[in-house]
Amino acid sequence: MNGPQDLGGQMGFGPVAPEKDEPLFHAEWEKRALGVTLTAGAMGHWNIDESRHARESLHPADYYSSSYYEIWTKALEVLLERHGFVTANELARGKALSDGTTPKRVLKAENTAAVLAKGGPCDRPVAAAPRFAAGDTVRTKNFNPQGHTRLPRYARGKLGTVEAVRDGFVFPDSNAHGKGENPQWVYTVVFDGREIWGEGADPTLTVSIDAWESYLEPA
Repeated sequence: MNGPQDLGGQMGFGPVAPEKDEPLFHAEWEKRALGVTLTAGAMGHWNIDESRHARESLHPADYYSSSYYEIWTKALEVLLERHGFVTANELARGKALSDGTTPKRVLKAENTAAVLAKGGPCDRPVAAAPRFAAGDTVRTKNFNPQGHTRLPRYARGKLGTVEAVRDGFVFPDSNAHGKGENPQWVYTVVFDGREIWGEGADPTLTVSIDAWESYLEPA
């Protein structure tokens, strides 16, 4: 989908101005937002791709007017309601009114450090050999899917060069919608700045993305 998060090359949002010595959290509630989101995800009813898609599916006006962790909590509400843990009425009233879905598992405090250290690896074996090799010229597909995708809008239908063949990874476009992991090879593809941004681009600029194999076609 072409969601509000896909801002590469969009104008009118002002300069990117990283905050010097930015703290991990700007308010105490953000710590809780992170903790609740991770704990809810650990119940095992959705994956990282569905979680990311829930954030990207927020209404643009809501997305742009929300801070980073506000986006997280709003998406979490969507996921909890979708999977039967809460109802819209309960969210509105701020309290449980009935029993919801029973979690598949519960993350306990004493296990949190080990679970976070383990992470959630998404690398998977792929039976077929890579279709492309380093040095190949490729073109990204030009599509506008209704569902989740990790191919940035600015990099669609563009000519680039495969810089490296990575490993096989879960395909987020299907995994976000419960259609299986369907792992694919991932490639680092490099584009000339002018290919991405046009004739007015800095001629010394290159842009690199990691692209799943089904995003690419031989040039």
